[in-house]
Amino acid sequence: MKRMGMIFRAKANKALDRAEDPRETLDYSYQKQLELLQKVRRGVADVATSRKRLELQLNQLQGQSSKLEDQGRKALALGREDLAREALSRRAALQQQVTDLETQHSTLQGEEEKLTLAAQRLQAKVDAFRTKKETIKATYTAAQAQTRIGEAFSGISEEMGDVGLAIQRAEDKTQQLQARAGAIDELLASGALDDPTGTAKDDIAAELERISGGSDVELELQRMKAELAGGPTQQQAIEGGPQDAAQQQSSQSPHRFDKS
Repeated sequence: MKRMGMIFRAKANKALDRAEDPRETLDYSYQKQLELLQKVRRGVADVATSRKRLELQLNQLQGQSSKLEDQGRKALALGREDLAREALSRRAALQQQVTDLETQHSTLQGEEEKLTLAAQRLQAKVDAFRTKKETIKATYTAAQAQTRIGEAFSGISEEMGDVGLAIQRAEDKTQQLQARAGAIDELLASGALDDPTGTAKDDIAAELERISGGSDVELELQRMKAELAGGPTQQQAIEGGPQDAAQQQSSQSPHRFDKS
């Protein structure tokens, strides 16, 4: 069970690593920092609101204390010492509340200053993280594009790998067809295979046809030369045979005698 659990966690970690995009992770972290900064700012606003409320209460208590002091002075001026004592007693109670509120006000003011400083520092960190985030994203995108280009040039990418395999298969089939065509031509030329169309000939038949064709050309050339010279052609002599040649000689003999 431990081994199965370890294998499952390893597979899950590999799948998550394959699916993870650092740019998305950086954007998510930046979003979380912005949310934290917003909470800090909201805390500063809440503390400032509480401090302002305390200041309003202090102002009211101080106003009441001043009023009681004036009333006690007037009562004492009128000879009402008891009223003056009561007014001063109430003023003392209010003064105690003012002292407590001033202490709370000082505490809230200190907390506000701390939160304000923390918000400023956090804002600076968020800004620095944003700059670094964009730099990392741009570098990652450039590296990813460079890797894909390198894989495409080297042929190790999935797309180019499929193209390379298709080209290799096409070349193999082409070579196979060329080899088959060459083998068939050799078999037809050697006579091992019959050609039903009669167009294929062996080496001996091709040589005989070449010699025959050359002889016909030579005979035609001799005939044309003879015609130009005005005498019988060798072709006519060959076609007429010995008798025709004798007749031609006898027909030409009297002419030679007459000339003599």
